[in-house]
Amino acid sequence: MHDPHRHRDAQPLPDIPGYRLLRAIAEGGMSTVYLAREEALGREVAIKVMRPEALVDEVGRRRFENEARTIGRLEHPHIVGIHQIGRTADGRPFFAMPYMPRGHLGQRDLAGDEARVREILRALLSALAYAHARGVVHRDVKAENVLFDASDRPLLADFGIALRRGYGSRVTSAGLALGSTAYMAPEQARGDEVDHRADLYAVGVLTWEMLTGRLPFEAQDALSMAVMHAQDPIPRLPPALRHWQRFIDRAMAKYPLKRFHDAHDMRLALERVPRRAPRHFAPRDAAAAALTRLRALPRAAWIASALALAAVGLALALRPGDPGPGFFRAAPAPTAAAAAPASATALAQADAALLRAAPESRAGTLLEDAKRQLRQGRLTAPEGDNAYASVIAAASADAGHLELPALAGRVVEALSAQASNAIAEGDDALAHRQLARVSELAARTGLQDAPALPAMRRAIAAALDARIEAAAARFDRDAAHAALALAEAAALDASVRAELRRRAQAVPAVGDVLPGDPGQMTVMRAGDGAYALTRRAIGVDDYRRFAEATGRAPALCRERASVLRVLARRDWTAPGFEQSGGDPVVCVSWDDADAYARWLGQRNGHRYRLPTAVEAAASAPAAGARAIAEWLLDCDNGCARRAVRGASWRRDEGGRPRAADRGYDDVGFRLVREP
Repeated sequence: MHDPHRHRDAQPLPDIPGYRLLRAIAEGGMSTVYLAREEALGREVAIKVMRPEALVDEVGRRRFENEARTIGRLEHPHIVGIHQIGRTADGRPFFAMPYMPRGHLGQRDLAGDEARVREILRALLSALAYAHARGVVHRDVKAENVLFDASDRPLLADFGIALRRGYGSRVTSAGLALGSTAYMAPEQARGDEVDHRADLYAVGVLTWEMLTGRLPFEAQDALSMAVMHAQDPIPRLPPALRHWQRFIDRAMAKYPLKRFHDAHDMRLALERVPRRAPRHFAPRDAAAAALTRLRALPRAAWIASALALAAVGLALALRPGDPGPGFFRAAPAPTAAAAAPASATALAQADAALLRAAPESRAGTLLEDAKRQLRQGRLTAPEGDNAYASVIAAASADAGHLELPALAGRVVEALSAQASNAIAEGDDALAHRQLARVSELAARTGLQDAPALPAMRRAIAAALDARIEAAAARFDRDAAHAALALAEAAALDASVRAELRRRAQAVPAVGDVLPGDPGQMTVMRAGDGAYALTRRAIGVDDYRRFAEATGRAPALCRERASVLRVLARRDWTAPGFEQSGGDPVVCVSWDDADAYARWLGQRNGHRYRLPTAVEAAASAPAAGARAIAEWLLDCDNGCARRAVRGASWRRDEGGRPRAADRGYDDVGFRLVREP
């Protein structure tokens, strides 16, 4: 392990105006964290400084800057904030943060302290809910990144590889799995795209670690650990912690769709985890359990049981060696030493005889069949040998059977899971069938008020919410409205249905103009999908906001052999003719237009780009005072030149490819917003 003191001895501490650096307290591959004193306020702070050798690594530098920008956007009581961003005297970027003097979660043993585990989980889930709502996925939630301040509050730290909506994956390489493999979700380990549910998986791992004092999967190397997360079944908690197992199973589900919908949903589930382990069956409860089983038997079975008990008593009275002259003769009193064993043996024989003498009811047989069928995965098929049919038949045979509610609840949970998955996969027919079965099962077994149904409705509501969100991203209002029929089938609360209906009606459809986007962005049809294209070219005022925010220097506009144009160089601010703020901006290069698209996406969380020739041809730009051509995504000559579409006011030069790094006074641009 790296010793920070060796770094301190080998290199001088950085010089940062306003701070007196005391010592290095942590090191990573790209940066070093120092304990420092802020001279103006006299407080201790932690300062993260990029290492000198990392400055040449473009990816590492962007990760460092990404972390500073991300933390700067997040102000939450359980997220480590940021005091200042700047550069050291030798030009290295740094940012100052509050100093966390109580160490990190990996240094604490919380096994046996479930109350503290719950407190920490509530804080982390609150922080993640806040970050996720702002488009930030942490991607490296682990014990070492949960720090404690002077008041012993847990705070989430280290957003160095956080993924921000609108940035795509530019800070990472395609197929590269970033994060700590001990806490890494299967999709993250494979290098697939991840969303907020990868963070929830890591919280599940962290929960296991806090409860047990060890990781759920342990391996000799990172690759083996990642494979275990992706393939091995979720391990079982010890008996004393088994009341947490359902929470762990959902948090660490292999597939994101089977995990909690979001951090808020996970926190609600946390509050439903029992406060202590359920009472386990003990040998001393045997008599009470036998009595409970007997009370559940039909009247005829009671009579048989009584006869069996009498037979046992007679057998004990007339055992070999007993000279008894008659049934009512009192047997000799046993000795003290023999009394206890004889009594225990008699009770055991009586219990066995009672159980043998009690014939299993038809409902009991059917419920045993249902248990077997659930273990075999036979939920609704094959016909005549499935758990759903067995429970329905058991309810018809004996609606008051003591085991019926619990087993019916298990079938409802399984049907709910299948319905939720079907909704996510777009199989509405299967979802409707499973929801209809739930409705019938509830009516036949009296489960209308059982906990299984509210849990099912929450899961269905979450699945429908995700379905509508996905439809909105595709500009597919029809798909969003199709989800509303499933809300009716699931008998969701009226308020929930109203909210889903409101969201579905807000989904854009073909022909709609999207609010908040420049250039009258309109939804267009593209085969089976859709995209949005600005009807007007991006205007001068729109581009000016970008240029002022980013400080981007104007590109040179095309110049001809004219003394005036050499003396008075032209750019987008002065293209050689008068323009108002709403006129199309010209004299911007293809590179300028691409940079504008990326900047706009960073501001509002969508993805923008220049249109292809096919997309641009679907809708002609709105006519302006001066006809212009438009930049396209298509390229020529290794993309050193970019395609241009449309006849401009320079009719002789309308559609020829142009140099991508130079502006032209007859070329503007429109944008596509991707689903």
